[in-house]
Amino acid sequence: MDWDVATNPKDEYDIAVVILNWNAAEDTLRCAHRLAGFRKLRPRLFVVDNASQDDSLARLATHLPPHTQVIANQENLGFSGGSNRGIHAALAAGDAPVLLLNNDAVIDEPDLRRLLDVLDIEPAVGIVGPVICEAEPPHVILSAGNRNPALLLNTLLTHVPPGAPVYDVDYISGSVALIRAEVLNRVGLLDEDYFFHTELADLCRRARQAGWRCVVDGQARAYHDLARSAPLRGTLYTYYLVRNRFIYIRKFYRWTGWLLSALWAVYALLLAAKLAAQGESPASRAVRMALVDGLSGRWGGQNARVTSACRVAAVPVAQT
Repeated sequence: MDWDVATNPKDEYDIAVVILNWNAAEDTLRCAHRLAGFRKLRPRLFVVDNASQDDSLARLATHLPPHTQVIANQENLGFSGGSNRGIHAALAAGDAPVLLLNNDAVIDEPDLRRLLDVLDIEPAVGIVGPVICEAEPPHVILSAGNRNPALLLNTLLTHVPPGAPVYDVDYISGSVALIRAEVLNRVGLLDEDYFFHTELADLCRRARQAGWRCVVDGQARAYHDLARSAPLRGTLYTYYLVRNRFIYIRKFYRWTGWLLSALWAVYALLLAAKLAAQGESPASRAVRMALVDGLSGRWGGQNARVTSACRVAAVPVAQT
């Protein structure tokens, strides 16, 4: 198969874009207007407000591009639940591929067209993503795809492998992921037990089990600004990263799950001890909470518990 998708462009594509907002209207407006300014693609925009506590809803209602559908959640449903509300609306509007796009991520029109070309050229591909780079020069690669979170501590691929530009991965980064509508209709939406983090690993696993390929186009680029989420990475991000591995293992490793859970429990205990020894008590407490919740099956959103126990303020971040 010739994977030089640049030589096989279509003139027009239908595409739905789901953008999640939480107390970050400026980022969301900038992201939506950038998409609305594309020259050939005309994405249908679905903006989901995840129960923002500021004036986000009023600003979005006034300043979003015309014909954008705004969905207002009554509570913070996390990345998985919030995104699902937008996906439901997108699927109800038609069978266009659905792009999940963080409001602090950027993908230019030619790169998005490459992803759409991949779906058009290869029917077996169900989910495709670009290489994710840092927003600021020198644009270091953050993720060139991801590997199995049940088996590896560091799941990120940070180099594009040699060979064909389009290659298979275990899962795609949720910050920029293009999903065929048929995949969502057949295997279901994001699992809301995760709340935040690992839900794309779960979706891609289900898609691959159903016979779809999950790939990265190594010649497509997107850029992600991680600065806004930096204050959360020591506590909430760490909590969900540790806890959600146990959800993933419980779902997909029926026979060896006990062994994998035991290994990750030991890792969590060692990590908590290391963080405590380094004086990072909030992060250590978050890891211990994640371990207890992961083993006991306490799923879903735990922002309030974790931030209260770890004595940190919740910082507005779109994807939580």
